Amino acid sequence: MGKRIKTGHLDVRVVTSPFAYARVGIIVPKYKRSIVERNQLRRRLRELVRTIILPIIPPYDVYIRSMPHAYEVPFDVLAGDVSQIAKRLTPRLLNG
Repeated sequence: MGKRIKTGHLDVRVVTSPFAYARVGIIVPKYKRSIVERNQLRRRLRELVRTIILPIIPPYDVYIRSMPHAYEVPFDVLAGDVSQIAKRLTPRLLNG
């Protein structure tokens, strides 16, 4: 049921969407961090998904879960991880 993609700081699940459009869920666990840090990481991931992933993917449901060390990395490193995910989200991903 779907595929799993792991990057250095993110764990991603991809399944075919029952709708004609893509949906993305972002999960940022506490990992003993403050709500301010969690919200900052969530906002960063949401912006990267909006600008990198959503414009190019077919109708998949994508669930992105951050790893504990994602809190410490700069924005451009997270952007590299999200770009890596976007490259792997091809139409043949779930078929092969």
